[in-house]
Amino acid sequence: MTDTDLLRQHRLRVTAPRLAVLDALEGHAHLDADAVLQRVRSAVPTVSVQAVYDVLHALSDAGLLRRIEPAGHPARYERRTGDNHHHVVCRACGAVDDVDCTVGHAPCLTPSSTSGFAVETAEVTFWGLCPTCRAAC
Repeated sequence: MTDTDLLRQHRLRVTAPRLAVLDALEGHAHLDADAVLQRVRSAVPTVSVQAVYDVLHALSDAGLLRRIEPAGHPARYERRTGDNHHHVVCRACGAVDDVDCTVGHAPCLTPSSTSGFAVETAEVTFWGLCPTCRAAC
């Protein structure tokens, strides 16, 4: 399915900034808004910072992007959605990578109490040092 079809399927207008944001994140997971902006501006030089933030928000709300917010780091965006995967974050440089759910079914974790909530996903962030930062120690 093309990005144009994907936007239409989610009842979103097809615009150059929306297509450029989706393209910027294709194969480049975990980009922050500034990195997305830089990539988008190579395709749409006149796009504003606010337009990119608006697109990131709209695409996240529609479920086309996933926004993750590692503590102490800027929000990151990725196109991998709907599979309840988790993340590992380097405490030193902020590098982020995916961690697939390895045990059980989504959500991977079962809370001891849900307080009446219908749990749909579990979000886990593992923290540590990436191989590059470990080698520099």
